[in-house]
Amino acid sequence: MRFSAATTAERLLPQGLAARARPLFDRVDGLLFSQGERGQAGRMSLIAFVIRIFSAVIAFVSQVLMARWMGGFEYGVFVVVWVFSIIAGSLACFGAHTAIIRFIPEYLEKGLFAELRGALLASRLFSAGASLVIAALGYGAVILFQDRIESYYVAPFLLAMVTLPMIALSDVLQGIARANSWAVAALSPTYIVRPVLILLIFDIAVSSGYPSNAETAMVAAIIATYATTIVQWIGVTAFADRRVPPGPYAWRFGEWIGITMPIFFVESFIYLLTNADVLVVGAFMPPDEVAVYFATAKTLALVHFVYFSVKAGVAQRYARYAHGGDRAGLAAFARETARWTFWPSVLMAAFVLLFGLPILKLFGPGFEAGYPLLFALVIGVVARASVGPAESLLTMSGHQKVCAVIYGMTLSIYLALAFGLIPFFGLWGAVIALSASTVFEATALGFAVWRKLGFQMAVLAPGAIRENA
Repeated sequence: MRFSAATTAERLLPQGLAARARPLFDRVDGLLFSQGERGQAGRMSLIAFVIRIFSAVIAFVSQVLMARWMGGFEYGVFVVVWVFSIIAGSLACFGAHTAIIRFIPEYLEKGLFAELRGALLASRLFSAGASLVIAALGYGAVILFQDRIESYYVAPFLLAMVTLPMIALSDVLQGIARANSWAVAALSPTYIVRPVLILLIFDIAVSSGYPSNAETAMVAAIIATYATTIVQWIGVTAFADRRVPPGPYAWRFGEWIGITMPIFFVESFIYLLTNADVLVVGAFMPPDEVAVYFATAKTLALVHFVYFSVKAGVAQRYARYAHGGDRAGLAAFARETARWTFWPSVLMAAFVLLFGLPILKLFGPGFEAGYPLLFALVIGVVARASVGPAESLLTMSGHQKVCAVIYGMTLSIYLALAFGLIPFFGLWGAVIALSASTVFEATALGFAVWRKLGFQMAVLAPGAIRENA
């Protein structure tokens, strides 16, 4: 007999309370057991949300422990280099990790299995090869220009190049899993297993007598990244191969490149906007100030993971609605996902502002200086949540070029503000630049959805569909 939240509530709760709560529990049952597009997307988003909760807790605990073990300076060095590794590894996919989320549902919908087999193989081979080349070039660049790099960054950056191929391959595998709604296989290796392994390996290394510095932390990150990616590759490849019947391969390199490159620019701008603030702050300020900024920004991960969780569950559904010609269904589903994103984000933002000071104090002495910065950062985060995963909607519906332009403008605005404000206002300049550019990003994405798709995605905007879109 299948579990039912509504039936269970009727058995356990008083009759009157159970009757009033029945609509809520019916929605829970619909989310858990519905076989439609919304049900599958909702379940994936729910699973992603749960994983991100565990991930946020794990990341927070590991960051607090490493900050205390390493001290502000060494922790700041590690933060800059590890963030660089994540950005460079993700960009080394050249958009393949996001494009595959579009190709898989599209080819399955149209029965193009030869093209699907080709896209699956090409995405993995291309990301591995491109990332190896980029890692080799980066290693050579660090050696060549080491006299111009602060000495405490040289060895960690050299170690960072070793991680790039596995980070890139992991991102592609995550995209394949997301396109098939395999939430656990998509998210748990990167957001749960890898950070736990980094922390455990670093602890073992320090307990064995190795120095508690950024180089040791990067070695731990290398081992953890290779271990999780190899296991993920074995699992996701086996699942994907079973879903696609055997047969010939078709190669549509021109079509793939034409779609993937705009997506690459979009993803590049997104990753830079999401992570480059740490690198920009690191270019102007000493590592201990970078550590305060990073701890403050990562405290907001409790808000960010709402948006990420919804995005993880809906991108492939956007693609199916868009390529299936159901414009009304796409509009309704898009606005629903915006609500999924906005209201939980508002609640989490209030929680972070209420408890932000004691949270930051856990990192160690001096980190509480970042608490006032949270109020400026929250403005941008909530504004971004108000339009939901609008960039995924535009990308999955064929408007990736517009999305690329928006993110190019947003990144330009951020860099102009950051380089103009940080030298004069320090960390306050950094957070003002980030929040202002994020508000512009949300406004531009909402307007682009209205112009290109003919409906408003913003939560508080009217839901009418424009006929001539």
